[in-house]
Amino acid sequence: MADHFTTITNEQRDLIEASRLFFIASADPALQPGADGQDPVNLSPKGGTPLHLLDDHTVAYLDYKGSGNETARHSNAGGPVTLMVMSMDGEDAAIVRLYRRATTSPLDQSPLLDQLLTAPAQDLNLPQRQVVCIHIDHTQTSCGYGVPIYTYVTDRTDAERGRRYKR
Repeated sequence: MADHFTTITNEQRDLIEASRLFFIASADPALQPGADGQDPVNLSPKGGTPLHLLDDHTVAYLDYKGSGNETARHSNAGGPVTLMVMSMDGEDAAIVRLYRRATTSPLDQSPLLDQLLTAPAQDLNLPQRQVVCIHIDHTQTSCGYGVPIYTYVTDRTDAERGRRYKR
C-alpha cells in the first residue's frame, strides 16, 4: 500500500540523494500530439546527473542534450510531471514519486545554475541544455518489491553510448 505525503520526507530525501538513476514523466496538458508527431506523454530515464533537493517541495537537475526535449515542451505548456526514484540494491525495496509541475530555464537565465554546477554530471560529455526545476505538491512512497536488484557498475561514458537508435 502506498503512503502519501505533502512534502519530501527525510526518508524520501535519503533515497533521492542516494539514487544514481531517476525517471521523469511528463504529459501535454491537452494530451494531444504536438508538431512533427511529438508525443503527448513522455518518460525519460536520467542517469549521471544528480537530483538537487532545494527544499521540501522542490528538486532540480541540469538537463543535457540528448534525445528529444519533450519534458520542456510539456512543462512549458503547463502539463503535469512525475519524477520517480527507486532503490535497486538489496537493502530496502522502495519507490518514491514526486508529483506536480516543472519549469525549464535556459542556462543563462536560471538562478539555480551556480548551485547545480556544484555537482554536474561527471561522464556524460554532452552539452548542458537547461535547468529543470520540479515544484512538488505531494509525494508517494510505495514498496518497490517488483523492482529487481541491480548492482551499479558505472555511468556511461561518451565512448559507451552506442549508436543503435541514432541516425
